[in-house]
Amino acid sequence: MNTKHQILHILLLFTSLQAVAQDDEQPSYMDIKPKHSLTIELGLPVATANRPFQGIMQGLINVSPYYQFTLQNHFSVGVGGHYSYFKVNQFKTPQEVTGGMNSFGGFIKVGHEQFHNTRFGTDFGVKVGYTTHLFNTSFNDSLNGGPLSTYSTFVEPSLGLVLTADEFTSYRFVVSYAFYGFGFRPDRLGLTTNGGYEVSNFSKVTQFISFGFGFTYYFKQY
Repeated sequence: MNTKHQILHILLLFTSLQAVAQDDEQPSYMDIKPKHSLTIELGLPVATANRPFQGIMQGLINVSPYYQFTLQNHFSVGVGGHYSYFKVNQFKTPQEVTGGMNSFGGFIKVGHEQFHNTRFGTDFGVKVGYTTHLFNTSFNDSLNGGPLSTYSTFVEPSLGLVLTADEFTSYRFVVSYAFYGFGFRPDRLGLTTNGGYEVSNFSKVTQFISFGFGFTYYFKQY
Protein backbone atom coordinates (compact mmCIF):
# COMPACT_ATOMS: atom_id res chain seq x y z
CA MET A 1 0.00 0.00 0.00
CA ASN A 2 1.49 3.33 -1.02
CA THR A 3 1.74 6.40 1.12
CA LYS A 4 -1.27 8.14 -0.46
CA HIS A 5 -3.53 5.16 0.36
CA GLN A 6 -2.24 5.06 3.94
CA ILE A 7 -2.95 8.78 4.41
CA LEU A 8 -6.41 8.33 2.90
CA HIS A 9 -7.21 5.42 5.25
CA ILE A 10 -5.99 7.41 8.25
CA LEU A 11 -8.16 10.38 7.26
CA LEU A 12 -11.20 8.12 6.80
CA LEU A 13 -10.59 6.47 10.17
CA PHE A 14 -10.20 9.85 11.89
CA THR A 15 -13.39 11.13 10.27
CA SER A 16 -15.30 8.01 11.38
CA LEU A 17 -14.04 8.28 14.96
CA GLN A 18 -14.90 11.98 15.07
CA ALA A 19 -18.43 11.24 13.87
CA VAL A 20 -18.88 8.55 16.53
CA ALA A 21 -17.57 10.89 19.21
CA GLN A 22 -19.97 13.61 18.15
CA ASP A 23 -22.87 11.15 18.28
CA ASP A 24 -21.83 10.08 21.77
CA GLU A 25 -21.79 13.69 22.94
CA GLN A 26 -25.37 14.26 21.84
CA PRO A 27 -27.90 13.85 24.66
CA SER A 28 -30.66 11.30 24.39
CA TYR A 29 -33.23 14.10 24.26
CA MET A 30 -33.67 17.36 22.39
CA ASP A 31 -33.60 20.89 23.76
CA ILE A 32 -36.75 21.73 25.69
CA LYS A 33 -38.74 24.54 24.08
CA PRO A 34 -41.58 25.03 26.57
CA LYS A 35 -45.07 25.95 25.46
CA HIS A 36 -47.64 24.25 27.72
CA SER A 37 -46.42 22.92 31.06
CA LEU A 38 -47.55 21.86 34.52
CA THR A 39 -45.40 22.64 37.55
CA ILE A 40 -45.60 21.99 41.27
CA GLU A 41 -43.34 23.87 43.68
CA LEU A 42 -42.82 22.83 47.30
CA GLY A 43 -40.89 25.01 49.74
CA LEU A 44 -40.08 25.73 53.37
CA PRO A 45 -41.28 29.24 54.35
CA VAL A 46 -39.42 31.42 56.85
CA ALA A 47 -41.05 34.54 58.30
CA THR A 48 -38.99 37.69 57.63
CA ALA A 49 -41.09 40.73 58.53
CA ASN A 50 -43.85 41.85 60.90
CA ARG A 51 -42.15 41.19 64.23
CA PRO A 52 -44.94 39.24 65.98
CA PHE A 53 -45.39 37.02 62.90
CA GLN A 54 -41.64 36.43 62.74
CA GLY A 55 -41.41 35.75 66.46
CA ILE A 56 -44.51 33.61 67.01
CA MET A 57 -45.13 31.68 63.78
CA GLN A 58 -43.02 28.84 62.37
CA GLY A 59 -43.33 28.03 58.65
CA LEU A 60 -43.84 24.40 57.66
CA ILE A 61 -44.93 24.32 54.01
CA ASN A 62 -45.46 26.52 50.94
CA VAL A 63 -47.03 24.84 47.87
CA SER A 64 -47.87 26.19 44.41
CA PRO A 65 -49.20 23.95 41.61
CA TYR A 66 -49.79 25.83 38.33
CA TYR A 67 -50.25 25.65 34.58
CA GLN A 68 -47.99 27.85 32.43
CA PHE A 69 -48.03 28.94 28.80
CA THR A 70 -44.75 30.27 27.36
CA LEU A 71 -44.46 32.20 24.10
CA GLN A 72 -41.56 31.80 21.69
CA ASN A 73 -40.15 35.12 22.94
CA HIS A 74 -39.92 33.46 26.42
CA PHE A 75 -42.67 35.60 27.99
CA SER A 76 -44.85 33.34 30.15
CA VAL A 77 -48.23 33.51 31.83
CA GLY A 78 -49.73 30.99 34.21
CA VAL A 79 -52.56 30.27 36.62
CA GLY A 80 -52.53 28.15 39.73
CA GLY A 81 -53.24 27.62 43.41
CA HIS A 82 -51.39 28.58 46.56
CA TYR A 83 -51.23 27.03 50.02
CA SER A 84 -49.01 27.71 53.02
CA TYR A 85 -49.06 26.70 56.66
CA PHE A 86 -47.45 28.39 59.65
CA LYS A 87 -47.56 26.71 63.04
CA VAL A 88 -47.74 28.55 66.35
CA ASN A 89 -44.45 28.27 68.22
CA GLN A 90 -45.71 27.48 71.73
CA PHE A 91 -42.41 28.52 73.26
CA LYS A 92 -42.76 32.07 71.87
CA THR A 93 -46.29 32.91 73.08
CA PRO A 94 -47.21 34.49 76.44
CA GLN A 95 -50.20 32.13 76.72
CA GLU A 96 -50.32 28.44 75.97
CA VAL A 97 -52.00 28.12 72.58
CA THR A 98 -51.82 25.46 69.85
CA GLY A 99 -52.66 25.55 66.16
CA GLY A 100 -51.56 27.59 63.18
CA MET A 101 -52.43 29.67 60.13
CA ASN A 102 -53.66 28.02 56.93
CA SER A 103 -53.50 30.23 53.83
CA PHE A 104 -54.94 29.19 50.49
CA GLY A 105 -56.04 30.89 47.29
CA GLY A 106 -55.41 31.34 43.59
CA PHE A 107 -53.02 33.41 41.50
CA ILE A 108 -51.97 34.53 38.05
CA LYS A 109 -48.27 34.33 37.21
CA VAL A 110 -46.37 36.41 34.65
CA GLY A 111 -42.69 35.97 33.92
CA HIS A 112 -39.84 34.89 31.67
CA GLU A 113 -38.94 31.22 31.04
CA GLN A 114 -35.92 30.26 28.93
CA PHE A 115 -33.54 27.33 28.46
CA HIS A 116 -29.99 28.57 27.95
CA ASN A 117 -28.73 25.18 26.77
CA THR A 118 -29.90 21.56 26.69
CA ARG A 119 -29.62 21.04 30.44
CA PHE A 120 -30.14 24.40 32.16
CA GLY A 121 -32.90 27.01 32.18
CA THR A 122 -34.32 29.79 34.31
CA ASP A 123 -37.90 30.71 35.18
CA PHE A 124 -38.43 34.12 36.75
CA GLY A 125 -41.95 35.25 37.55
CA VAL A 126 -44.34 37.06 39.86
CA LYS A 127 -47.47 35.42 41.27
CA VAL A 128 -50.33 37.80 42.06
CA GLY A 129 -53.52 36.55 43.67
CA TYR A 130 -56.00 36.51 46.52
CA THR A 131 -55.85 34.36 49.65
CA THR A 132 -57.96 33.25 52.58
CA HIS A 133 -56.20 32.94 55.95
CA LEU A 134 -57.67 30.68 58.63
CA PHE A 135 -56.27 30.96 62.15
CA ASN A 136 -57.05 27.50 63.53
CA THR A 137 -56.04 27.70 67.20
CA SER A 138 -57.23 26.26 70.49
CA PHE A 139 -58.12 29.76 71.72
CA ASN A 140 -60.22 30.60 68.65
CA ASP A 141 -62.03 27.28 68.98
CA SER A 142 -63.02 28.07 72.56
CA LEU A 143 -63.73 31.77 72.01
CA ASN A 144 -65.37 31.74 68.56
CA GLY A 145 -66.34 28.11 68.05
CA GLY A 146 -63.94 27.83 65.10
CA PRO A 147 -61.10 29.49 63.23
CA LEU A 148 -60.78 33.24 62.78
CA SER A 149 -60.56 34.15 59.10
CA THR A 150 -59.22 37.07 57.11
CA TYR A 151 -58.61 37.77 53.43
CA SER A 152 -55.82 39.53 51.59
CA THR A 153 -54.00 40.04 48.34
CA PHE A 154 -50.94 37.90 47.65
CA VAL A 155 -47.75 38.79 45.72
CA GLU A 156 -44.80 36.40 45.37
CA PRO A 157 -41.78 37.03 43.10
CA SER A 158 -39.85 33.80 42.45
CA LEU A 159 -36.78 32.48 40.67
CA GLY A 160 -36.45 28.88 39.48
CA LEU A 161 -33.12 27.33 38.41
CA VAL A 162 -34.14 24.48 36.11
CA LEU A 163 -32.33 21.24 35.22
CA THR A 164 -33.78 18.90 32.61
CA ALA A 165 -34.37 15.24 33.42
CA ASP A 166 -35.46 14.21 29.89
CA GLU A 167 -37.20 15.72 26.88
CA PHE A 168 -40.46 16.28 28.76
CA THR A 169 -39.56 16.77 32.43
CA SER A 170 -37.33 18.94 34.59
CA TYR A 171 -36.52 19.66 38.22
CA ARG A 172 -35.85 23.04 39.74
CA PHE A 173 -34.54 24.83 42.81
CA VAL A 174 -36.91 27.65 43.73
CA VAL A 175 -36.50 30.70 45.93
CA SER A 176 -39.42 33.09 46.41
CA TYR A 177 -40.48 36.01 48.59
CA ALA A 178 -44.14 36.41 49.49
CA PHE A 179 -46.19 39.38 50.65
CA TYR A 180 -49.56 38.82 52.33
CA GLY A 181 -51.59 42.04 52.33
CA PHE A 182 -52.47 42.12 56.02
CA GLY A 183 -50.76 42.90 59.30
CA PHE A 184 -50.35 39.99 61.70
CA ARG A 185 -51.50 40.56 65.29
CA PRO A 186 -51.32 38.17 68.28
CA ASP A 187 -55.07 38.53 68.85
CA ARG A 188 -55.70 36.75 65.51
CA LEU A 189 -54.58 33.61 67.38
CA GLY A 190 -57.05 34.36 70.18
CA LEU A 191 -54.37 35.75 72.52
CA THR A 192 -55.58 38.40 74.97
CA THR A 193 -52.22 40.20 75.21
CA ASN A 194 -49.85 41.77 72.71
CA GLY A 195 -47.08 39.41 73.77
CA GLY A 196 -44.74 42.29 74.50
CA TYR A 197 -44.82 43.62 70.93
CA GLU A 198 -45.43 47.27 70.11
CA VAL A 199 -48.76 48.00 68.45
CA SER A 200 -46.88 49.83 65.67
CA ASN A 201 -45.48 46.44 64.58
CA PHE A 202 -48.94 45.07 63.77
CA SER A 203 -49.52 47.18 60.67
CA LYS A 204 -46.47 45.93 58.78
CA VAL A 205 -47.32 43.61 55.88
CA THR A 206 -46.82 39.91 56.63
CA GLN A 207 -43.87 38.53 54.62
CA PHE A 208 -41.82 35.36 54.27
CA ILE A 209 -39.05 33.87 52.13
CA SER A 210 -39.32 30.31 50.85
CA PHE A 211 -36.68 27.82 49.66
CA GLY A 212 -37.64 24.61 47.91
CA PHE A 213 -37.84 22.42 44.84
CA GLY A 214 -40.20 21.87 41.94
CA PHE A 215 -41.08 19.45 39.18
CA THR A 216 -42.31 20.35 35.67
CA TYR A 217 -43.90 18.32 32.91
CA TYR A 218 -43.87 19.82 29.40
CA PHE A 219 -46.84 18.32 27.57
CA LYS A 220 -46.62 20.62 24.54
CA GLN A 221 -43.52 22.19 22.99
CA TYR A 222 -42.72 24.32 19.97
